[in-house]
Amino acid sequence: MTRYQHLAGLLAERIQTGLYLEGEKLPSVRSLSQQHGVSISTVQQAYQVLENQQLITPQPRSGYFVAHRKAPPPVPAMSRPVQRPVEVTQWDEVLTLLEARSDKEMVLFGGGAPDITQATLKPLWREMSRLAQHQVLDALNYDTLNGRRELREQIARLMLDGGIALTADEIVIASGCHPAMSLAILAVCQPGDIIAVESPSYYGTMQLLRGLDIKAIEIPTDSETGISLEALELALEQWPIKGVLLVPTCNNPLGFIMSETRKKAVLALAQRHDIVIFEDDIYGELAAEYPRPSTIKSYDIDGRVLLCSSFTKTVAPGLRVGWIAPGRYLDRVIHKKYAAIGTNVPSTQLAVAAFIRDGHYHRHVRRMRQIYQNRLETYTCWVRQYFPCDICVTRPQGGYLLWVELPETVDMVCVSRTLGRLKIQIAPGSLFSASGKYRNCLRLNCALPPNDENREVIKQLGEAIESALEA
Repeated sequence: MTRYQHLAGLLAERIQTGLYLEGEKLPSVRSLSQQHGVSISTVQQAYQVLENQQLITPQPRSGYFVAHRKAPPPVPAMSRPVQRPVEVTQWDEVLTLLEARSDKEMVLFGGGAPDITQATLKPLWREMSRLAQHQVLDALNYDTLNGRRELREQIARLMLDGGIALTADEIVIASGCHPAMSLAILAVCQPGDIIAVESPSYYGTMQLLRGLDIKAIEIPTDSETGISLEALELALEQWPIKGVLLVPTCNNPLGFIMSETRKKAVLALAQRHDIVIFEDDIYGELAAEYPRPSTIKSYDIDGRVLLCSSFTKTVAPGLRVGWIAPGRYLDRVIHKKYAAIGTNVPSTQLAVAAFIRDGHYHRHVRRMRQIYQNRLETYTCWVRQYFPCDICVTRPQGGYLLWVELPETVDMVCVSRTLGRLKIQIAPGSLFSASGKYRNCLRLNCALPPNDENREVIKQLGEAIESALEA
């Protein structure tokens, strides 16, 4: 964390705890500089962060004052999806979203890409360069089917933070979390089977099920506590469900972290009905709390939890390095991998293994957790400022994704088309439902830097929503 971020966090805490009251004048830039032993520019940067978060307001020739705070908007209520198995739709809309990545002029608030510009990634780039110069045979040769042992050993160590004790031999490398989840489902399910999912649920997962000819049954999900265990149990009693697919830690798109009690309860439910749990932990390392929350896999005693993750969100998507800990389905996963994918690229695996081994990964993730939390706060403030008053906004407990629920009359599918012509991309909520629900919702990627240009984009988005309300 930089000095200005530390100072901004300290001042924000004093404001939120009431040490500085609403309307009260804050210490001058010069006095804070002297008090904390930092430069004037550091204090100015800290005040800029607080201003972006709408915690303070500047007054010309008078200094900075604690802002008068509005009551935060409510969080979205428990979702109410259609609770029967359906075939996943929305592929054309998702394809349009993915194709927009190639447009260099597009502002990509609709994707889930992390910030890959931070200096803490430099050791990784150096390691990749070193491999290309000095280990070219390792980099260009065939990989082992399970993936490089060096990497699997490092991942096993990382999993200890999530409460999982595994050996390298119990882990299989894949080209990202999406391919890992594909292998997990292929190892368990047949075409036509049914999988229960949270609702809303990540559009990539929805399209994965569509591609494998798997039906989805959407289960009501709370934006703060997670999937409804009561609704899930009812569905399990009514339908021949093969498994439940969950993102319990830093959920995409709602941002919640399931409590340890609820994680244990959903595992007990899976044991009672003899189904598997497909656990997507791709954002787990970005939880705001430390140490990071435990996984459902950490409570698994009979190998029915297939945990999938990757370095796509914590480090960089272009690495294409993910993994799966498939429990009792290890042999099936290895065979499915050989049949469908083959081996992976060795060079990026070796680079990531060294990045973790030398301590750079933990330093990078610690930095990104703080950065993303600050950005979530800033973007939430901008949404409250520029969007209509009657909205609901999630309060993510990690990651960098924000879910906004708008009045029922707003059709974000239509709004997104209008914004696309302005080179602004957002993800309408309908992409996160097998049946196209949540058209009045959207997901925003808050990993983008909260600069003046992006603030203007959020303002334009708010104006487009206001126009849709008036139409």
